[in-house]
Amino acid sequence: MEHWLDCRPRDGRGQPNSMRRTQSEQVKNALAKVQQIYSDLAARPIERNCVRLKECCHFKLTGRTPYLTKGEALLGAKALRATGRKSLPERADGSCPMLDQTTGNCLIYDERPFGCRTHFCAAAGGPYARREVIDLIRRLEEVDADLSGDGPRNLQSAVGYELAELD
Repeated sequence: MEHWLDCRPRDGRGQPNSMRRTQSEQVKNALAKVQQIYSDLAARPIERNCVRLKECCHFKLTGRTPYLTKGEALLGAKALRATGRKSLPERADGSCPMLDQTTGNCLIYDERPFGCRTHFCAAAGGPYARREVIDLIRRLEEVDADLSGDGPRNLQSAVGYELAELD
């Protein structure tokens, strides 16, 4: 609870500027942790050969949608915002909203979520075995807890929510 004598400069949300800076640092550190987890996954000696068929990007076709933790969703939202987009496009065909309809490429490929990195595409070798990546999943869950997340949510709602929060 604030004390009425608290005269610290405030941001537009009524929070002291120092508190907002602390939260900003927390988010920055969390995003760095997520990126490190992605790097650690890439360094694993798990044989993969993604030929970018993009079948895994068609959720209606596969019946599977990636679920993202808060850190992943925030990273994805920031990456999507960097493309100039402010909202997720609606996809009547059931494909990933990050899939560019013109080029067929992922708009956030370098920052794509963990679920997309450990995809279930048979052409690339099928899904990663959970035992091969459980330590990385636990680290993503720790980042989620650090950001007061409420566990994984489907890609559309997770990224959509974080995009709205960036405004």
